[in-house]
Amino acid sequence: MTNKELAHIFATIADLLEIKGEVIFKVLAYRRAADTFREFSRPIRDVWREGGLREIPGIGPAIADKVDELLNSGRLTFFERLKQEVPVSLAELLTVPDLGPKRVALIWKKLGVTTLPELELAARTGKLRNLAGLGEKTEAKILTGIEARRHATGRMPLGQVWPVAQDILKYLRGLPGVKVAEVAGSLRRMRATIGDMDFLVGAEDARPVMAAFVTHPQVARVLAQGPTKTSVELDLGLQADLRVLSPDRFGTALQYFSGSKDHNVRVRELALEKGLSLSENAFQRKDGGELLCATEAEVYRTVGLAYIPPEMREDRGEIQAARLGKLPKLVELRELQSDLHAHSTWSDGQASIREMAQAARSRGLRCLAITDHSQSLGVTGGLTVERLRQQRREIDSVQAELGTSFSLLQGAEVEIRADGHLDYSDDVLEDLDIVVASLHTSLRQDRHRITERLLNAIRNRHVDIIGHPSGRLLPDREGADLDMEAVLRAAAESGVALEVNANPQRLDLDDVHIKRALELGCRLAINTDAHHPDHFNFAHYGVGTARRGWATAENVINAWPIERLLQWLDERGHRRPRTARPAELSSAPAPAAAPAEAPPAIGKAAAPARPNAKPAKPAKPAKPAASQGAAAAASSKTKTKAKGGNASARPSQPAKANPKPKKPTTAGRGAKPAKRRG
Repeated sequence: MTNKELAHIFATIADLLEIKGEVIFKVLAYRRAADTFREFSRPIRDVWREGGLREIPGIGPAIADKVDELLNSGRLTFFERLKQEVPVSLAELLTVPDLGPKRVALIWKKLGVTTLPELELAARTGKLRNLAGLGEKTEAKILTGIEARRHATGRMPLGQVWPVAQDILKYLRGLPGVKVAEVAGSLRRMRATIGDMDFLVGAEDARPVMAAFVTHPQVARVLAQGPTKTSVELDLGLQADLRVLSPDRFGTALQYFSGSKDHNVRVRELALEKGLSLSENAFQRKDGGELLCATEAEVYRTVGLAYIPPEMREDRGEIQAARLGKLPKLVELRELQSDLHAHSTWSDGQASIREMAQAARSRGLRCLAITDHSQSLGVTGGLTVERLRQQRREIDSVQAELGTSFSLLQGAEVEIRADGHLDYSDDVLEDLDIVVASLHTSLRQDRHRITERLLNAIRNRHVDIIGHPSGRLLPDREGADLDMEAVLRAAAESGVALEVNANPQRLDLDDVHIKRALELGCRLAINTDAHHPDHFNFAHYGVGTARRGWATAENVINAWPIERLLQWLDERGHRRPRTARPAELSSAPAPAAAPAEAPPAIGKAAAPARPNAKPAKPAKPAKPAASQGAAAAASSKTKTKAKGGNASARPSQPAKANPKPKKPTTAGRGAKPAKRRG
C-alpha cells in the first residue's frame, strides 16, 4: 500500500467523521495523519517494517495500530464500520465549493443524495434551494463548482512533490558514473502545483543509471524503459521521467526540459537571429556543425542573454529584461531574517511558544512573531482579549530566556469577519507588536462584498500584514473572488504588507499577483504560517513563489535588518511599552530582578466582558532578570485613546475609504519611534 493510498483512507475517515458530526479533535487527528502520510519522504510501509511508526511525528498509538492493521490485512475494521454508517461517496461531495460537512449531511439526510450525479440532479431541479441555509445563489454556486471539478488537472501541490524529488535526486547523484544530476520541468521553476517529474543526468554510460533508477524505493512500477529515457510511476501517484545524456550536452538539455514552453520559444527565436537552431541536444550551425553547452549559462550567453533563473522563465518579460541587463537580483532563502506569522498551542499550533522560538532561532532567524488566531475562529481555539493578555506574560518570559540576540513579538492572526469587522477593537490591535489580518470564513461571498471586507482590513492603520490574501487551498479550493487590482492598489497606498504564505497548500499571494503587486509598489512578507517547528522549513516554498513574481530582498519586509523592521512596525500604530531593542541592550542599565509570573493554563478562557464596560489596561510585562542581560522596560507613552468603548465586546468598525493617517504628537508617538521588545 502506497503513501498516497494510506493518506486517502485516513483523509476519507476524517471526512466521514466530520459529516457524521464527530468531535473536531478526533477529525483533526485523522486529517493530520493523512497529511503526514501524504508528505512523508519515505514509503510508510518501510517504516512499518522497521517498527518505527510511532516515531513519526503526529502518529500516536491509535493511528499506528490502524496502519498496522491496514498493512497486515489490507483492510481496516473501523473504516468498514464507518462506511456502514455514512456512505463513503459523501466524501466526494466535500470537494465541491460551498459544500462543507454540515451541508453535505443536510443534503444527504433530507434528500437522500449520496453521489455527485445525484447532487447535480438535485441542484438542476431546484431541490437544494429549499433546504435551510442554502437558497438559489448557493444552488447556482454548487452547479458551477461541479462543472469546475470536471476540469480538474490532477496536479499535486509543490510541497508534496518536492521532498520526494529531492530524495530521488540525492540517490541519482550518488550513483557511480554520474557527473551531474538535476530536476527539471515545472518543479524546478517552483510552480505551485506539479503534474509530473523530470530528472536529467549527465553520465557517459546510461545503462547502469537506468537500471538503478527503477529500483528506487519510491518507484511503484515501470511504465517504459529505453537506452536513454525511462518512465516510472511513483508511490506518490505521479509519473517521473529520467533522461541520461553526455555531460557536455547537459546545459542545453536542462534549459530545454526546465521550460516553460513559451520561454523556450523566445530563446529559440534569439538563436535563429544568430544563425543557429536550438534543440535539447545542442545549438546547430547552418553548416551542420554543433555547438555544445555543458551549462545553462553557456546557453543564455550564446543567444546574448544574462543567465535567467528558472523561476522567472514564464515569458513574462524576462527575455527583454535580460537583453537590457535589468534582471532583478531575486530574494534568496538565506536573506530571510524573520518569520512574522506563526502559531503555538495557545490556539491551533502543535508546539509551545518556547519550542517555536527555539526552532526559529536554530534555523538562523533573528525574529519571530507569535500570531495565534483571534477569538471568533472558535475551531482553532482563538484567543479572547483576556487570554491574549495572559499570553503576553508567557512571551515576555520566553524572551527573557532567549536573551538579546533574538526578538520575540506578540501578534495575532485577526479574523476579518463576514460582516467586514475585525475580530478585535482598535485598542486591542494597537497594543500588539504586529497584526496579521486574514480571511478564513465566508469565502464565497460575491466579489464586491468580500473585496470590501479585505479593503476594510487594509485601511486599518493597525493592520501590518494581510495573511494569505485569496484564501485558496491547493490543489482543490480556489481563492475568493476578489477584485485583486483594487486590493493591490489599496495595499500599495496604505503600506500594508501582503503575505506570501509559504505553506505549500497555500502559496498565497500567487506569483502572478506578486509581480503586479511589486509593479504597484507593494511590500511583501514571506511567512511560513508555522503550526509546528518543522513548518519553518516551508520558507523555501514561499521564497520560490516570491522569486516567480520577481521579488527582491528589498521588497520583503522580513528580509530587512531587524531594526528596520521594528521601526516600520512602530510607525504603523502600535503603542504598547516594550523592552529595549537588541541593538540597545548592550548600553542599557540592567534592572533589578523581579519574580516571574507563572503562565496561565492553556485553553482556559476568561469570562466574557460586560457590555459597555471600560476595557482593562494590559498588564505590564514582568521585568526579566538582570542575569539574562535584559534591559529596563521603555517608559510608557501617553496617547489619546480612540473612541470606541469595550475592546472585548465590540470589534473594530469598517474604516472610511482613504483615511488620513494619525499624526504623531509630542505626547504620543513623538519624533522617535517607541522602543520594542528585545
